[in-house]
Amino acid sequence: MLVVACALAALGQRAAAQMPDFMSPPYLPPAATVVTVIRAGRLVDVDKGTVLRDQVIVVRGDKIASVEPAPGHVPAGAKVIDLSRYTVTPGLIDCHTHLIGADESANASAPLERSSGQEKLDGVKNARRTLMAGFTTVRDVGVFRAFLDVALRDYINDGYVMGPHMQVAGPYITVSTGGGEVTGLATDVGLPPDMRFGVANSADEVRQRVREILNHGADFIKIIATGAVLAPGTKPGVQEYSEEEIHAAVTEAAKYGTRVAAHAHGPEGINAAVKAGVASIEHGSLMTDESIRLMKEHGTYLDADIYNGDYTNTVGRQQGWSAEILRKNDETTDAQRVGFRKAVAAGVKMTFGTDAGVYPHGLNARQLPYMVKYGMTPMQALQSATINGATLMGWQDKVGSIAPGKSADIIAVEGDGLADIGRYTNVAFVMKTGTVYKAP
Repeated sequence: MLVVACALAALGQRAAAQMPDFMSPPYLPPAATVVTVIRAGRLVDVDKGTVLRDQVIVVRGDKIASVEPAPGHVPAGAKVIDLSRYTVTPGLIDCHTHLIGADESANASAPLERSSGQEKLDGVKNARRTLMAGFTTVRDVGVFRAFLDVALRDYINDGYVMGPHMQVAGPYITVSTGGGEVTGLATDVGLPPDMRFGVANSADEVRQRVREILNHGADFIKIIATGAVLAPGTKPGVQEYSEEEIHAAVTEAAKYGTRVAAHAHGPEGINAAVKAGVASIEHGSLMTDESIRLMKEHGTYLDADIYNGDYTNTVGRQQGWSAEILRKNDETTDAQRVGFRKAVAAGVKMTFGTDAGVYPHGLNARQLPYMVKYGMTPMQALQSATINGATLMGWQDKVGSIAPGKSADIIAVEGDGLADIGRYTNVAFVMKTGTVYKAP
């Protein structure tokens, strides 16, 4: 009997060892003992703005260990990935996304017709699509339902959800009925508290909201300095916060060691936000020469979604978006691109921000050819979507380039990616923190 019992116990142990642990996070980085070697035909060095041929990248666990010319040193037992026919690039960074919720539609009241559960599950779907498109890091710049983005970030970090590294802003700081509110509703329709968490109508209220948002887990602050194209009733050119009120957000955020991104279309709002000390101007659609001069002088980043206008014009008309939204889109699209070209020529710091969520997530790279069309070189466009984004986020020591000690966030496109930057809309290889999610 003892022999049988021992045999059954041993069988049970073997069966348990073979069973998957459904409680363990499936998306954690590999152990430091796991070594992967990537042979890169072309490697984009975004730090130096050059392309290196025939390089060997050694990855240990979740970090890049070394980069050297072929044949390089291939550690014993390493898994070798041959990307000799590919252009290898750091994982891309989108500094203006909205992963939570459904894509933009003609229905202004849509956020009220969906539960927070639906919004969160859409976030899970959108995070996966974003990562599989080669975007291994995002700055998520605000939600209508407070702190769903914080939860998504934490689940990704804990390994339970597949998605990019995230910095999140939590709820928008906005004036009542302003560009960061759910607008276009009847005046007697009330919004739930989680949709009005960031409403502030004075400098003191702005400071209070900044504290509350950061204490609830946000990484940075998003303030709505002007009206918005997609918020019914608001006017993109109208300044909604004064320089003093924006400065209140900047100084309060600085106490927490973080910075402020400002949604700003009109020149008065842009200029006030820059002078108030924000880290980035989002959109910048109606920027003037004075706005560009101020951004250059203050070192403020421009994060301009110059692809979006065409998508909104085409799909918005097909889906019957409101005449007001389509008109505001027409009034800002070409003006934004004229300003973008001038800002590039002036040497304004640029990041890659798409406003993903207005269009379907996963199509982010469609903006890269637009940036080239409107004044950038292909290398500048890639730098905006890698090392520049990392620097704006304060993560330049962690992500943004392929260098020893940084997170092993690596993507690849077939052929010469700089000769045809449109190739980045079809990424063939995706590695994030040493885990391969997509391979040719």
